[in-house]
Amino acid sequence: MFLKASFVTLTLALVACSTPLGQSTEETAAPAAECPALPGSITLKSNAKLPDPFTFISGTKVATKADWECRRKEILALFDKYEAGTLPPKPTGLTATYSGNTLSITATEGGKSISFSASISGNSGGSGLPALIGIGGSSIGGTSGLATINFNNNDMAAQDNTGSRGKGKFYNLYGSGHSASSMVAWAWGVGRIIDGLEMTTGHNIDTKKLAVSGCSRNGKGALAVGVLEPRIALTIPQESGSGGAACWRLSDKLKAEGKDTQTASQIVTENVWFSKNFEPYVKKVNDLPFDHHMWAGLIAPRGLLIIENTTPDWLGPHSSWGCMNNAWKIFSALGVPDNMGISQVGPHNHCSFPSSQTADVTAFVDKFLKGQSSNTSIRKISDTNQQNWYSETTWVDWTVPTLT
Repeated sequence: MFLKASFVTLTLALVACSTPLGQSTEETAAPAAECPALPGSITLKSNAKLPDPFTFISGTKVATKADWECRRKEILALFDKYEAGTLPPKPTGLTATYSGNTLSITATEGGKSISFSASISGNSGGSGLPALIGIGGSSIGGTSGLATINFNNNDMAAQDNTGSRGKGKFYNLYGSGHSASSMVAWAWGVGRIIDGLEMTTGHNIDTKKLAVSGCSRNGKGALAVGVLEPRIALTIPQESGSGGAACWRLSDKLKAEGKDTQTASQIVTENVWFSKNFEPYVKKVNDLPFDHHMWAGLIAPRGLLIIENTTPDWLGPHSSWGCMNNAWKIFSALGVPDNMGISQVGPHNHCSFPSSQTADVTAFVDKFLKGQSSNTSIRKISDTNQQNWYSETTWVDWTVPTLT
C-alpha cells in the first residue's frame, strides 16, 4: 500500500503558477491529492535498462491503482523537469465563438492576448458527434462517422528548425523564454480548442468523444496531446518514431549497431520539439529516470492505438516495437490491456496509411468514440526481424504488478 510518510516532501522546483504536465485546471482547483512531492533535488543514476514505471523515485513500489495515480503525477513531473517543459493552466481570460464551421478562440493572460481558430468539417450529421483532432491534419483511415477538427499547430508553436524556439502564438502569450517545448505548446492549444467547444454550441460535437492523431513530427505531437490533455478519449499517433513511440535507449542501441536511426542527440539539433531542459541529457539518456514507454503509458486507462511503419530505419521501428510493448504493460497492470493497441506494418511510404491498418483504427474508434463492442486486442508487427531484435531480458529487470 502507498505510505505517505515514506516520501520526502520537498517542493518541486517548477515554474511558478504553472500546471504540472497532464493535469487539468479542474484538478488544480480541487484539494491536493495525498501524493508525495517530487524532491527538489534528485540524484540521477545511470540505468541502461528501461526504467521501472512501478517504482517511485523513493524506491517504494506501486501496489494499488491509487498508488499509480501518484506515480503517474511523479512521472509527469519528471518529464516536465527533464524533457518537455511546463504546461500552463487554462488562461485567466478565454472567449470562444463558433460560426461558419470555424471555432475562434481568444486567450488572455498577464495583459496579453492571442487569437486563433480551428476549422471543423463533417459535423452536420446531428448532435453528439465524435470528432478527430488532426495535429497538422490527419492521414489515417478507419475514421468514418467522425467530424474533423483541423489544428494548425505550427501557428501555435513553430517547428521549422532550431531557430523556431520561442516562436508562435503560445510564446506571444507566455514569453519566448518559456520552458514549454513546441509539443507542450500544441497540447495547450488543443486544450483551449476543447474549452472552446465546451463554451459554444452549433458544432454538434460531443467533447467526451474526442480523438487526436497526426503523423511523423505531428505524430509525436499527437502522443503528447494524448498524455497531457485528459479530455482526449482516444490517441492515435502515426509513425511518430524517436521522441514519440520509440524509446531513447533503444534508439541509441540501434544507432550503435549501424542503423540510421534518429536519436536524442540528433533530434535536438533538428528542431524544438523538446524543451531546452532536455539538451543536457541527450548524450547520456541512460541517466534519465524515464523513457517513452512511461510517456505513452501515462495515457492509461484511456484509449491508445500506436500506428507504426516497419520501413524507415530513421523512425527506429525496432525501438518503437519494444518500447510500446512496455507501455502496454502499464495498461495491463491497470486491468485494461485492450485499451492499448500496437499496429506496426510495412513496407510502405512514410505517412502513407495502408489499408491493412484500417480495421485496427476502426476497432478503436468504435470502442472509444462510438460506444460499440469491438476487438481491440491488437499487438501486431509485420517484420519478425524487428520483433526478434527486441529482447525482454536485455531491457527489462522489473515485474508488472496487478494493481488493486
